[in-house]
Amino acid sequence: MIKLMKSTFYKEEKTKKALADFILQAEMLSMGAECKEFERRFAEKQGRKYALFVSSGSMANLVLLQALLNIGRLKRGDRVAVSSLTWATNIMPVLQLGLVPVAIDCEKETLNVSVKTLEKADGTDIKAIFLTNVLGFSDDMSAIKKWAERNGTIFLEDNCESLGSKMHGTLLGNFGLASTFSTYVGHHFSTIEGGMICTDDEELHDMLLMVRAHGWDRNLAEEKQKKLRDIHGVDDFFAKYTFYDLAYNARPTEINGFLGNEQIQYWDEIVAKREDNFRRFQEAAALNDDLLPLEVDHMEVVSNFAMPVICKTQELFELYRKKFSDAQVEIRPIIAGDMTKQPFYKKYVGEAAEECENARFIHEQGFYFPNNSELTEEEVQLLVSLLGKK
Repeated sequence: MIKLMKSTFYKEEKTKKALADFILQAEMLSMGAECKEFERRFAEKQGRKYALFVSSGSMANLVLLQALLNIGRLKRGDRVAVSSLTWATNIMPVLQLGLVPVAIDCEKETLNVSVKTLEKADGTDIKAIFLTNVLGFSDDMSAIKKWAERNGTIFLEDNCESLGSKMHGTLLGNFGLASTFSTYVGHHFSTIEGGMICTDDEELHDMLLMVRAHGWDRNLAEEKQKKLRDIHGVDDFFAKYTFYDLAYNARPTEINGFLGNEQIQYWDEIVAKREDNFRRFQEAAALNDDLLPLEVDHMEVVSNFAMPVICKTQELFELYRKKFSDAQVEIRPIIAGDMTKQPFYKKYVGEAAEECENARFIHEQGFYFPNNSELTEEEVQLLVSLLGKK
C-alpha cells in the first residue's frame, strides 16, 4: 500500500539512532538550547527575523491569536476572515478567543482564497485575515497582501502544508505579519509534535515568548525583563512567579528541538523531492479532462503536501476514488472540506451567511493521495498512471 506517510522521520534509521544517543547524554529534556537552536535555524531558512517553537501547529495558531489580543492589535468581537477550505484548528482558536470567523471561499483552480473571493466579504469590517496555504499551493499572495494593506487588515498565514513553496520570489509564510507551521509527524519534516510561528515584528515576538509559557517574563531579554518589572513594581525574587498576561503552556521539549535540528538539514532535499513528484503528477493530470486543472503558473516552487484529484462530476469522483483504493493507495478528503458544514461550526457559529460553493464542490468531488519525499520511482509511476483517464 502507498501510504500518506511512510515513516516517522526522513532518514528514519539515522535519526532514531541520533535521538537515542541524545536522550542518553542529555542533562535536561525540557525546553532549552536545542529548541533555541532550532528556532534560529528555522528563522534563517524561512528568511524571517524571529521563529518561535511551540508544542504543535495547532498551538501555534492559538498562541499567535492570543498574542495579538494581548498587545491590542485584535480585540474580542473582531471579525477574522478564514479560509473555508482548511483545518479545524485554523478556526477553533478564533472562536475560543471570542473573535468572529468569516469563512471565505476558495478558487477551484488554486484551492485557495483569492482577492476576488475576499472582496465578497466586507473588507472594512474585517480586522484580520488568517489564510491557509492549502497543500503547497496559493493564490496571488502579493495581491492579497496589497488588499490587506489597503484595508488596514492584519494578514496571517497558516503555512503548515506549504513549507518551501514559493511565488513572486518569496516563500509562502512571508507575505503576512506572521505565519504558522507544523512539524507534526505527517508534515514536511517531523519533530513528532511541534509547531513554529514566524514574524519580523519584535513586539509580537516578545509577547509570543510570554504567551508560550504562562505569561511570565523569564524567556525575554534581560533589558526587557527589567522594563516590565519596573512598570509593575516587581522585584527579581517575586518575578519568578509573576504573570503579566493571558497565556498557556505551549512549550516544546528538547527532544522535539533535537529532532528539528536533525531534520532541518534535509529541508532542501525534502522540498525538491516533493516538487519533482508534483510536477510529474501535474503533467499527467493536465492530460485528463475528467479532472479539474490546477493553476500553478504563478508559483516558482510547489512544495506539495499531498496531490489533489478534483473530479468534474460526482460519478467521476466515485470512479476515481475506487480506482485509487483498488490500487492500494491511501486517499483522504481534501483537508476538511467546507468548514462551514462541520458540526462544530454549525454549533458555535450557526449556518453560515456566506455560501462557500467552491469549497463544498472540492469536498464532495475531491480527494488527495500521497506525495511524500520517500516515494519510490515505482510508486510515482503507479500514481502517474492512476491519474490517466479511466
